[in-house]
Amino acid sequence: MTERRPLDIGIAIALFEDVEELDAVGPWDVLTYWAKHFPEDGVRVWTVARQREIRCAKGMTILADHTLDESPAADVLLHPGGAGTRPLMRDEDWLTWVREQRARASLMTSVCTGALVYAAAGLLRGRPATTYWAALDTLREADPTVEVRPDERFVDDGDVITSSGVSAGIDMALHLVLRLAGRERARWVRRGIQYDPEPPV
Repeated sequence: MTERRPLDIGIAIALFEDVEELDAVGPWDVLTYWAKHFPEDGVRVWTVARQREIRCAKGMTILADHTLDESPAADVLLHPGGAGTRPLMRDEDWLTWVREQRARASLMTSVCTGALVYAAAGLLRGRPATTYWAALDTLREADPTVEVRPDERFVDDGDVITSSGVSAGIDMALHLVLRLAGRERARWVRRGIQYDPEPPV
């Protein structure tokens, strides 16, 4: 059997005021389960924000691992959504930081209205993308060149992956595990977090 080589991948999850909790914590759970239970893969996951303490959309408080200035360089950036993305779309300092991550990271991913920030930063120009169902028109307005895909759970366009609303971030994160480490690893992670949705309604 061929020995698996460490991937040596750093994944940063961006946090900001009024971030939607599940947008960030859902992928965090998937990715940190992967990192903790399969250390041989060489995956590191951390959170990054302007300030350490972040108040989320529904009141949860999260302490970020790093501030923007001190964060390690990431190979993958995951940008969640939430009400806080609207002011970020007009925040030139934040958009500049996002563009800097694009220049360094090999993969940019978003959950929900995180795609709006990517559009505002010019990262989705001429590309297929999706976002939360109630923000599809906002995505079109942010960048009319985006090929909006309203019915996709997530859209993988090579070096950019966008996902639709809230819980879709879990699906996107599992896809990320599959893409980077293979189907068997992704299935182990899915089973480990017991993610097998059967909605009761």
